[in-house]
Amino acid sequence: MAQHPIIELFQCAGQAHVFAFFDRLSAVEQKQLLADAAEVDLAEVAQLYRSLVAKSEGAVGVNLAGLAPAPYEKRPEYGGDAAAWAQAKAAGELALRGGRVAAFTVAGGQGTRLGYDGPKGTFPVTPLKRKSLFQVFAEKIRAAGLRYGRPLHWFIMTSHANHAATETFFAEHACFGLDPARVHFFRQGRMPAVSLDGKILLETTGSLALSPDGHGGSLRALGRSGALDLMQREGIDTLSYFQVDNPLVRCIDPAFIGWHVLRGSEMTSKMVPKAYAEEKVGHFCSQGGKSVVVEYSDLPMAMQLETDANGLLRYIAGSIAIHVLDREFVRRMAAGGDGATLPFHRADKKIPTVDAAGVAVKPEKANGVKFEMFVFDALPFAKNPVVIETLRADDFSPVKNADGLDSPQTCRDDQLRQFARWLTANGANVATDSSGRPSFAVEVSPLFGYDEDSFADAWRKLSPKPAVVDGLYVA
Repeated sequence: MAQHPIIELFQCAGQAHVFAFFDRLSAVEQKQLLADAAEVDLAEVAQLYRSLVAKSEGAVGVNLAGLAPAPYEKRPEYGGDAAAWAQAKAAGELALRGGRVAAFTVAGGQGTRLGYDGPKGTFPVTPLKRKSLFQVFAEKIRAAGLRYGRPLHWFIMTSHANHAATETFFAEHACFGLDPARVHFFRQGRMPAVSLDGKILLETTGSLALSPDGHGGSLRALGRSGALDLMQREGIDTLSYFQVDNPLVRCIDPAFIGWHVLRGSEMTSKMVPKAYAEEKVGHFCSQGGKSVVVEYSDLPMAMQLETDANGLLRYIAGSIAIHVLDREFVRRMAAGGDGATLPFHRADKKIPTVDAAGVAVKPEKANGVKFEMFVFDALPFAKNPVVIETLRADDFSPVKNADGLDSPQTCRDDQLRQFARWLTANGANVATDSSGRPSFAVEVSPLFGYDEDSFADAWRKLSPKPAVVDGLYVA
């Protein structure tokens, strides 16, 4: 009987051990292992091993030659050009009315670090109604479509681990009022983990140790899934990118979109001023005429501590993973032609595997390498990249940890502060502490107001105004 062609490919690539237990497997298990193997680009794995693993001995760090802080567009309240911001907002609103914009959420994560069993997007996050992250985004997107007269498409990248559960969650909630034909799910790509000698690791005797290829893999996934072709057919050329763990994000921000459109940018990004030098965020920088993001772990602390003549941090522009992307730029990056290819990064991990006898092994120290891509690495390839300042309080309060920093509690408090600011700015009497947190729980539905402007418009029309009391839900 002829050998399966996939098995032959692995044998020729020096990875025959992947099928060492093949004859012991059931027909279903054999089919699954072959399907796992079919995902693997063996030439890519070999190249990554040579460049990121085999050459790691004595490897130099990130090249910092010629590195400088990146320029960015300051908010008007901090010295930016108010007229330019108004022009950007008008341009963004025009693009939204023209149906040129779609939302894109990277949602491959599970709620493991939160102690939650399920896709992270299903995690309940709002102060009163306990709406899930997905519901918050869905209502913001729905409200923006109503405001600008054009319902928006929403692209959601899942992972193999949570794809089915995510689709089921949306079906059970009727897509939160969105047209199901405009909500598109597709899976993130996966990469095999390799041992320190370049051998693809088995998770079990019948499965490869595969893991998501990083948020940068979203660009390849958009291409592979057919999403870019769908956008082209629908007249969508602008994609608003954000991650699933940040309910504060203005996922449809007309000024942000407008800066992108007016500058003819292929990739526009938001920054927040770092809260302190050691804050663990990437840094927007310039190098050799290109815009780059340098991770906090790669920028020497001496540089992170540098200050300017006004005593402010020089490397102050922190990356918060919010971008606007041009559709054809994504297509170019997804295709990887003309050198426009996202680099992979190496991550040494403790990877459960099996030994030569097929016995499960749980390593006590790093035994292998995972490969992942970061979306911010697309910046150097983008034409006319733009970085704009945003207010942390309006755009960034992620839910990452079960407690402490970036936890459900800190995010809940930040949402309460935002709702209190909106109410106070529009004449309501809201008692708050010194941090701006109200002394009681209140929540604003995104369908009433999903940002400061939409809330102000809706509140102005509301008559009579509700009493601002504990448990108020403005909807």
